Amino acid sequence: MLSKLFLKTLPVLMGYIPLGMAFGLLYTQLGTPWYYGLLMSLIVYAGSGQFLLVALLAAHAGYVEIAIATFLLNLRHLFYGLSIMEETKGFGWRRHYIRFALTDETFALLKGVEIPPSEREESFFLMALLHHFYWCLGSVMGIALGESSGFSWEGIEFSLTALFVVLTLELFLKNPSKKPFYLALLVGVGGLLFFPSAHMLILSILTVVGLLYGRYLLERRS
Repeated sequence: MLSKLFLKTLPVLMGYIPLGMAFGLLYTQLGTPWYYGLLMSLIVYAGSGQFLLVALLAAHAGYVEIAIATFLLNLRHLFYGLSIMEETKGFGWRRHYIRFALTDETFALLKGVEIPPSEREESFFLMALLHHFYWCLGSVMGIALGESSGFSWEGIEFSLTALFVVLTLELFLKNPSKKPFYLALLVGVGGLLFFPSAHMLILSILTVVGLLYGRYLLERRS
């Protein structure tokens, strides 16, 4: 089973290694011990959140400012957890780790992959664990490179964008209903045009949630 799941997670491996390296390289600019960077990837485990954290630490931001900024940036993960809660309801202790490890790419893969119900708990857990390992491995590699000299990492941060595009297209092709994709596309374009760039992501997510909830209320009344 592990070999099959490894093949399914290869696209994430291709994205997480270079992006984790980009984080590790950026982290070395703080001048703190390398193991704190690894600990951050183990416990925080949020790509954009970790990049933001490094930037805030470099700017000597306060704890309250860091907490608020991180909460707003990663608020979308709350919706990921709610969305997958029903599927993991009957799982054992591993459901807690699966919900903790719901990155954008893990959520997209778990929603798009076809797994028999009897194998779902173990498969979900192993895929989430593999993704977490890829990220930590990339972080350590980046920290090691960052502590050496003469390495240029310009442009490596684009790997996450490319990875998420691939996973989104795969989910679009496998899902028989295209309405969620078109709704997200419409709201995303509208968010780029009308929402402040600093809050575009969270406002777009809240807009989609509001539209879906409004549709739910209308269906209940009818």
